[in-house]
Amino acid sequence: MSDNLKRDAAERAAALVTDGMRLGLGTGSTAAYFVAALGARVRQGLSVVGVPTSEATREQATREGIPLTTLDETPELDLTIDGADELDDDLRLIKGGGGALLREKIVASASRRMIVIADGSKRVSRLGRFPLPIEVVPFGLRATQVAIEKLLETLEMSGELHLRRMADGSPYITDGGHFILDAHLKRIEKPNVLASTLNNIPGVVEHGLFIGLATGAIVATGHGLVELGQI
Repeated sequence: MSDNLKRDAAERAAALVTDGMRLGLGTGSTAAYFVAALGARVRQGLSVVGVPTSEATREQATREGIPLTTLDETPELDLTIDGADELDDDLRLIKGGGGALLREKIVASASRRMIVIADGSKRVSRLGRFPLPIEVVPFGLRATQVAIEKLLETLEMSGELHLRRMADGSPYITDGGHFILDAHLKRIEKPNVLASTLNNIPGVVEHGLFIGLATGAIVATGHGLVELGQI
């Protein structure tokens, strides 16, 4: 049922797109359903341009026939549609399970609105069950990891940091050439504080806490679509 729920949320989001919009195109399994639904509308005559948040999304959008642009050419966007690994009722998110958190956050920040699409399993009362991705530069990896561990201890948060790896054991490398440390925290009591303090650590490029970026969410449940915030 999960795939059907993702498709329902994606199709509802695609219906929000109007002619002439400048769009941010998210990354991940749910966002892929949106890109497919958007492509169908484009082939029917809808005129839009999109900024993909990953190379995978770029390739899919190209196959779908969606015209693409860049943030250098189009620095202000009307709407970004993206998925989330977790979201709470305050529209705070954990993103980055697919490794595209840096570009996703840049695109979301350039957008007037960001609508999250997800199935009901992603909605939580408290963030943290999903490991928090922290994108770091490869240089000084261990020093950066120690600094993050000390910060978590200061914030009275416990959890393990694991370097994300590929199936062959090699480090996962993002589109930007960085590594990802996944923080298994279980509960994030103060996501706003953690978000602001992580950014102060040299070596941390970005993290998967999206605070104050989502303006609305479309959550597909077995009982229908639930809309949060402003859609």
